[in-house]
Amino acid sequence: MGHKVNPKVFRLNITRTWPSRWFATGKILIKNLEQDVNLRKYLFTEFREAGVDRVEIERSGHKVVIGIFTAKPGIIIGRGGSGAGDLKKKLHDKFLKNFKLGDINLNITEFDRPNLSSAIIAGLMAIDIEKRMPFRRVMKQAISRIERAGALGVKVIISGRLNGAEIARTEMLTSGKVPLHTLRADIDFAKATAKTTYGTIGIKLWIYKGDVFKKESETAKGEIVGEKK
Repeated sequence: MGHKVNPKVFRLNITRTWPSRWFATGKILIKNLEQDVNLRKYLFTEFREAGVDRVEIERSGHKVVIGIFTAKPGIIIGRGGSGAGDLKKKLHDKFLKNFKLGDINLNITEFDRPNLSSAIIAGLMAIDIEKRMPFRRVMKQAISRIERAGALGVKVIISGRLNGAEIARTEMLTSGKVPLHTLRADIDFAKATAKTTYGTIGIKLWIYKGDVFKKESETAKGEIVGEKK
C-alpha cells in the first residue's frame, strides 16, 4: 500500500528548506514548536484575504524574526505601518510572551508570483466555495490561472458535501504532469478548508513547477548552485 506523505516534508533539504530555523532541546523544543504552530495558524486565518504564501520563523538568542510572504502586503502593513505595529503587539501578547516587544521583528514581503503559490490559490478557492460558487467552476478557474502563470502540472482534490449534496464525495481534476515520486521535482502543496452551511469542504492542491538540478560550480569554493529546468 502507498503511504500519503506531504510533498514539502518529503523534499526537505533536497528542493526545500525548513520554514522554522532554530535549535532547542527538551521542554524548550516543545514550547517553541507549539508557538510556531499556533502563530502560523493564527496568521493564515487572520489574513486570509491577504493571500499568505508562507511564514518563516527564525530564532537566535533572545530575538525572533518572523517573515510573512503575502500577495497583498498592504492589508497587513496598513496605513503608515500601523497594521504591522498592531500585529506585532498581538503576536507578543498571544504567543511570544517570553520575548520582549523590541526583540520581535516582522518582515512583510510581497510574493511576486501568487498564481504559482498553492497556499494562496487554495485559500482563494475556499473563499469562492464559501460564496456558493459551483465547485467545478472554481477548480477549472484555479487550474487555468495556475497554467497561465507557467506551471507544468496541477492536481486539485475537493472533498465534502459538494454543492450541498446529501452524501459527501471526492472530486479530482488534473492537468499536465505531477511527479510526486520524483525527489528533484519542485512540488508546491497546500490544504485549505471552506466552511459552508452544509459543513466543511477540504481542498488539496499540488503545483508542479519543474525540476531542480544541483551541480557543483566551477569556482574554487565548490559552492552548490541550483538550476531549474
